[in-house]
Amino acid sequence: MGASLHGQTDWRASGVSIDTRTLMPGDLFFALTGPSADGHDYAAQALDKGAACVVVARDIDAPAGATMARVGDTLQALGQLGIAARARTAARICAVTGSVGKTGTKEGLRHILAAQGRTHAAVASYNNHIGVPLTLARMPADTAYGVFELGMNHAGEIAPLAKMVRPDVALITNVEAVHIENFASVDGIADAKAEIFDGLTPGGTAVLNRDNRYFDRLRTAALASGDGRIISFGNHEEADARLLRVALKPQASCVAAMMCGHEMTYKIGMPGAHIVQNSLAMLACTHALGGDIALAGLALASLKPPAGRGERIEVHVPHGRFLVIDESYNANPRSMEAVLQALGSTVPGPKGRRIAVLGDMLELGDHAPAAHAGLTDPIVDADVDLVFACGPLMAHLWAALPDRVRGAYAETSTALAQRIAGEVGAGDVVMVKGSLGSRMAAVVEALKAHGVPAMGATERERA
Repeated sequence: MGASLHGQTDWRASGVSIDTRTLMPGDLFFALTGPSADGHDYAAQALDKGAACVVVARDIDAPAGATMARVGDTLQALGQLGIAARARTAARICAVTGSVGKTGTKEGLRHILAAQGRTHAAVASYNNHIGVPLTLARMPADTAYGVFELGMNHAGEIAPLAKMVRPDVALITNVEAVHIENFASVDGIADAKAEIFDGLTPGGTAVLNRDNRYFDRLRTAALASGDGRIISFGNHEEADARLLRVALKPQASCVAAMMCGHEMTYKIGMPGAHIVQNSLAMLACTHALGGDIALAGLALASLKPPAGRGERIEVHVPHGRFLVIDESYNANPRSMEAVLQALGSTVPGPKGRRIAVLGDMLELGDHAPAAHAGLTDPIVDADVDLVFACGPLMAHLWAALPDRVRGAYAETSTALAQRIAGEVGAGDVVMVKGSLGSRMAAVVEALKAHGVPAMGATERERA
């Protein structure tokens, strides 16, 4: 890191932290400076909580002899440590980007590769200029597989991350009109995603969605990088990882696929056609990393969604229970269509209804009004019985909806949360989705709080 050491110099760090709230004894604490907080103000607290050392760029209010590493810039030092961690490992590394499905695919790869060797991946969506070097810095030396998510809002953001990660396999799940307010066209989004090839190792593999309309553009960019090969996935007859048959069920999917010349069948422990598509990408990446795709296929049977990205929560109420599908972490037009389709394939309980609770999709710029109103057809196609909506952009959907599916509209998720819980009953299936900034998690929490504790066996016998 180019650091000068102060205080005790024979320390050993067992982890890396940027937040004293989650810091563990033995962590190396980086005092990062952000728009709303300065980590230097918490460096002394980090030492009190057992940090092995604090990395600082200026003087801090700490006892004499405090263990410190002084650097010119703490974020740059974190990046340098991440690069060093990448250099010391023999792990096979996969980097994932795309407009939709990055985190779910990253988590799926973590799940299936963990059955084949020590696997390291980012927590949550640590996919930016802080999260990526932090995840790299935390990577153990004996890691067998590393999975990294690379995100962006603007052009030029993925290239430096890819050069840090230096993936052996670079996956682009798809290209859609997400973050479009920051680009002149979707072509620009495709080019920004293609920056991932800037870090691809010599002889590496690009894994691309053959069904996406930007496949040829991405393929050209991958070939221009001069490295390795391309594996395509999808329904397309020319896809290397090709879907042959699928049975979509309410709680799972059964798949037959041709995987780089080998036919295989497998079960996915999550429902949804979009999850099936992601599974093809996961298996293609596993193959490219040199993993066992048969073992990967078996592992997919126990795949579960991350919190906020399809997690299914049963809420017990008098006379039964209802199901909450928590998609509250993020949203864009493509992912909205996918989860509405999945809602349509979910069977409610007796006298239950399909209910969609929707918040604003952000960063769509001038496309936002039409994109929100355009959700009407997917809602009707999914046989949704009631729609609850909140936010100024969702007002465009509310105005376009047929009267028969209108539940209630509110300006904010907090206001909607106060109304929705009392409207839901036993047998209902309630899907909650919106961009993170629309704070739809408040609705999920309100629905969970509406329930009563589930009865155990003794209580049922008494009842």
